[in-house]
Amino acid sequence: MKKIILSAVAFIMLFSCQNEDNGSEISQLDSPTLRSCATQEVLEAQLKEDPTLAVRMNQIEAFTKEAVLTKRLVNGKVVIPVVVNVLYRTAAENISDNQIQSQINVLNKDYTATNSDFSSTPAEFAPVAANIGITFELVKIVRKSTTKTSWGTRDAMKSSKKGGIDPTTPSATLNIWACKIGNGILGYAQFPGGSQATDGVVIDSKYFGLSASDSYPYNLGRTATHEVGHWMNLRHIWGDSSCGNDLVADTPVAKTSNFGVPAYPYVSLCLPTHNEMTMNYMDYTDDRGMYMFTSGQKARMSALFVSGGVRASFAQ
Repeated sequence: MKKIILSAVAFIMLFSCQNEDNGSEISQLDSPTLRSCATQEVLEAQLKEDPTLAVRMNQIEAFTKEAVLTKRLVNGKVVIPVVVNVLYRTAAENISDNQIQSQINVLNKDYTATNSDFSSTPAEFAPVAANIGITFELVKIVRKSTTKTSWGTRDAMKSSKKGGIDPTTPSATLNIWACKIGNGILGYAQFPGGSQATDGVVIDSKYFGLSASDSYPYNLGRTATHEVGHWMNLRHIWGDSSCGNDLVADTPVAKTSNFGVPAYPYVSLCLPTHNEMTMNYMDYTDDRGMYMFTSGQKARMSALFVSGGVRASFAQ
């Protein structure tokens, strides 16, 4: 069984260790052929800039482990208010209200297992395929014209002083920024424990919601599903290292990130021999290739919303 490592030093090593082979596969083009999520790289930079972040995240891990083991998980309804902050230079980047709502609809389906492709879950993984039971409600859209051609991953889009948009009540609202990130990056998120001033998720506007055909194979809104998973404390399925640890017991160990739509069964190179869960939302597969979370991931996310949890203010 995967074990949670709780020392601060080990924590930093665990989450700053990126598989070099995986990194070399990421396209640097503005229209990537392979999924690129910058969450891990952003975390590494934040850990270097703020040594106390590792301590806070370590405390969240300890709380999560205790909540999961004692099943002290949220029983009430969790509805997450969402503010979408749109930063645009071109008309295409100024995504419509309908496209924004389509993203909320995708999140609601994916996090309640009502997505039509959930039924594609292989029988092997069906016993652990989960309805997370968390829903999302769009409460406001903020728009701002900009001259920036791209925003990068240093959180400038989250600050009005840097030309971006400040987050709205981040202690009780999920802020999502839609903008041109650049360098082939589809999105990134901030893990629980980071600064409130930068809390939230960033999605490249081209891959926000049910988008145009030229956004294929990332046109089904699953980039946000993946990034919101990070925002709710989920790691990549391969643990960001070769045969790594994602801190979830019921997700099979994965050699590295998987791309495209791997045919099932996809036999892992990690021993003992087993099949990888390439259809999990926290892998790097195409939008049409990911369609499930697990019970272990649900428990990990739910722990954030119990009394004393870092996102308890979101629970009703």
